[in-house]
Formats: sequence, C-alpha cells, structure tokens
Amino acid sequence: MPLLMRIGSHLLKNRLIVAPMAGVTDRPFRQLCKRLGAGMAVSEMVTSNSLLYGSAKTARRANHEGEVDPISVQIAGADPAMMAEAARHNVDRGAQIIDINMGCPAKKVCNVMAGSALLQDEALVARILDAVVKAVPEVPVTLKIRTGWDREHRNALNILHIAENAGVQALAMHGRTRACAYTGNAEYDTIRAVKAAARIPVIANGDITTPEKAQFVLDYTSADAVMIGRAAQGRPWIFREIEHFLNTGEHLPQPEVTEIHAVLLEHIHDLYAFYGDLTGVRIARKHISWYTRGLIGSSAFRHTMNQLDSVSEQLAMVNDYFALAARADSRLRYETASDTPSEYRSASSHKNHTTQDLPPASQLAA
Repeated sequence: MPLLMRIGSHLLKNRLIVAPMAGVTDRPFRQLCKRLGAGMAVSEMVTSNSLLYGSAKTARRANHEGEVDPISVQIAGADPAMMAEAARHNVDRGAQIIDINMGCPAKKVCNVMAGSALLQDEALVARILDAVVKAVPEVPVTLKIRTGWDREHRNALNILHIAENAGVQALAMHGRTRACAYTGNAEYDTIRAVKAAARIPVIANGDITTPEKAQFVLDYTSADAVMIGRAAQGRPWIFREIEHFLNTGEHLPQPEVTEIHAVLLEHIHDLYAFYGDLTGVRIARKHISWYTRGLIGSSAFRHTMNQLDSVSEQLAMVNDYFALAARADSRLRYETASDTPSEYRSASSHKNHTTQDLPPASQLAA
C-alpha cells in the first residue's frame, strides 16, 4: 500500500476510514471496525447545543472508553461560538481529532442551516472553521463536506481554500451534492480537482463498496485515503478485505461462518452493555439484519428477528441461524452473485462514476 496518511500528529495505520453515520458509528461499531482493519473511525455527529450535553444520547456519543486511538469526534451546528465550545467540550472528554460536519444532507439538519446547508454560505463556513480551529489549538480539526449544494453550485474548491486558510488539517468529501442526497452515482471528478489543488490530505467518500472500487477511487482521484460508510454496515470486515486487496491485488476468501457468528455476538453484546438491554436489543436488530442480508435463508430470519424483544430470544435466534449456516457451508454463502457483498457490483464501469456533465476543473470553484 502507498504512503500512510497523517492527520496532525496522528499517523494512521492505513488509508481506510469509517465514515460518520448517525445511529451507526457508536463506540461499539467504531471499535469493531478498527479491530477489523479500519485506520480510523469518525463518531456519529455530536450536537453543538450545550443544552443537550447532559442528555443520555449526547453523553453516549462522547463516551470513548477503551477506544483505540485516534479518537475522532464529529460536531454539528451553525453557530461559530457554539461550535467552538462543542470542540472544547469534546476534547476535554477525550477527542483527539475534531471533525466538522458540513456534509449531512438530512432535512432536519439542513433546516437549521447545519450540515451541508452551510455550503450555501461560504462566509459562515469561514467563521465556523476559524472559531473551531482557534478553540482547540492542541488537536487537529478536519472537515467533511459534499461537492456543493446542488449541481449548479459545486463550490468544493472554494471550501477547500477556506479550510486551508483556517488551519483545517484534512478534508473529507462525499462525491454528491446536498441536493443529490444518496441518489444516483457518486462522482469523483470534483474530488480529483480538489485533491489536485489541495495542500492538506483529501479523503474520498461515496459508493466505495468493493476492494476494486477503493483502488479505482484512490488511483483516479489521487486521494490520500478513502472513507467507507454504508458498505461497512453489517460487514465491518470490509476494511481488511480492502487493505488486503490494496496490498496484494488479491481477494480474501469469504469469511468463515464461525468467525462472523463470533463477530456478531461480540458486537451485539457490546450494544447491550453500552445501551442497556431494552435499547440494545432494538439497536441490535438493524445490525443483525445488515449482517445477514443476502445470506441464504435469511429473509424469514430477519422478519422474525424484528419481532423479538428480549436479549435471550435475540441471542438464541442468532445462534440457531449461524449453527444452521455452518452446517451448510464453512464459509458465508449468499443467495445470488449480485447479493454477495465482497463482490458487489463490477468495478469495470468506472466511467459511470465520473460525471460527464461537470464543467472543467478550472470552473468548479465558480
């Protein structure tokens, strides 16, 4: 694998980063992804509203007990002073990197002019970045953005220059605009143009679902790292698969059923301990569904799983399902090739993932 990536004083073990995902990248998930190959994992976003610091949800999101370094915490908001205070608050509680959310497309976030809505107001972007960087001079600040607000307003190059001038030390970019949300294909031409102009590390994000796709995006954009989100849901071992492919050009075999059974059990036990049994069971449902999607005979299993309300019932059903799967084959078996997460879609059609309607790179900042 090429040169490793550095953020401030933190040298990452590889170029693979877990994207921040609300309701997903809690401490149990971050720890698991790091153990299975991720070089860094960014927390789900933490509000900058100090009135919510005492809430159980915000307290859990600021809980990094036992987490492997570096600890990156994403903060969200639209007020420079509140964002600065949120950065200090989280650094005091163990954050080693502060990431600023200017990429979330969710309406409830954008409606309060946070997340990717901020890309519409470059002056406010500058004030927020300046305030946060000055508030926590002892830790690096990073920024997560989209390519712009919509197709007519791709201003990622302008945001890059604002970020560099403020002292931001790395920029992650999702290859869609806010208006695109998660529809269509991510494009990488804008990321490529931003990387060509950048003096700081650039992290590419969006539709990176296979080892081949990770290799393509790194090669095409020259990005310093890739950030993986939805493809890691239910498949946290995707990071070791990608790292192996980047290092050797070869695929790892499908993991053994017994290993993934153990990984899932570890994960859901961590969820029970982190959230308590009642909430833990509910949160575990979606993870169990993700782990088993596409596996032979899993549809009925997932339907029944969603009706269970107790730890004992949930564990018993997981154990029964994986015991049956292990008797059928020692390795995970998927219903069709198109459902196989390690193969996903062919990476041969990369021309579909660059954007033909983009203006020349020289005009992307316009």
